[in-house]
Amino acid sequence: MGTPPGRKQPGPFVDDCAAGKYAWCRCAHSATYPYCDGAHRGSGITPLKVVFERSCRVAWCACGGTGTPPFCDGSHRRSPA
Repeated sequence: MGTPPGRKQPGPFVDDCAAGKYAWCRCAHSATYPYCDGAHRGSGITPLKVVFERSCRVAWCACGGTGTPPFCDGSHRRSPA
């Protein structure tokens, strides 16, 4: 299902997520990007926390340019101005 977690990529990271809590990395230093692994500690940057009430397929932003964090909004398709 696409690129494994661990680095930014030019498209979404699509994953089947179980019900529960998730933390989307905003520092881009996580070894499990787009999921937070705590690499932000001491940087002043915190992850964005998300709770899913039931299992679902999620298109996480993996390029860092979304306007609807933590979810992909297609920003990776837009060319720079």
